[in-house]
Amino acid sequence: MDSLSIVVPAYNEARRLPATLEKLCRFLQSSPMRDKEIVVVNDGSTDETAEIARAFSRREPMVRLLENPGNCGKGYAVRAGFRQACCEWVLFSDADLSTPIEDLARLEAAIARSGADGAIGSRGLDRKLVGKRQPAVREISGRMFNLFVRLVTGLPYRDTQCGFKLFRRDVAQALAARQRLDGFGFDVEILYIARRLGYRIEEVAVQWDDAAGTKVSLWKGLAAFGDPVRVRCNDLQGRYR
Repeated sequence: MDSLSIVVPAYNEARRLPATLEKLCRFLQSSPMRDKEIVVVNDGSTDETAEIARAFSRREPMVRLLENPGNCGKGYAVRAGFRQACCEWVLFSDADLSTPIEDLARLEAAIARSGADGAIGSRGLDRKLVGKRQPAVREISGRMFNLFVRLVTGLPYRDTQCGFKLFRRDVAQALAARQRLDGFGFDVEILYIARRLGYRIEEVAVQWDDAAGTKVSLWKGLAAFGDPVRVRCNDLQGRYR
């Protein structure tokens, strides 16, 4: 991998963002990659998220800030980051770094072995790699959601929702051009589109620790059950062609 864009969607992440950007900058500075960047997409935050990212960009040129026109949703933010990414490969990572950036090596290795077009981090393949678990209700609802996703969409993945996904840039931009969902169900949608377009995406076991301060309320989690159905309806209406 010669170059990498890391897309970090951020909504009210002022508390976590400084440590996250420090870790990502250190990681990229130690990398032999020719080109590298961190794209923070501010999704209409009402705290100091934008100011923190802007201050980092003045100190470290590899950091740049994109501003959404208000709070548009995580899917909208990731889509904007994919469209603006400049490097050969694009990694989407949650701002809390629940999966450590060092696990990028696991995704790279899977792609190198198989020649795939991308790889996604997964908590479902090896539960022993999950350190701090989610509360029981969230974990059970997550497993139920995955079962529902597989039944409705036919996707084979054990975990579509882990916020650690790597795609070749042309793949990321092809997905962004067709993506319709702006909320938390966007992960299912982009993986469904990738499969429909014939891209090969590997699922890779990664480390993961639950981070306090999730932006996904229980209600939003329940509402996401409608997203796989929306994906199938969009496909039937030809919106992913």
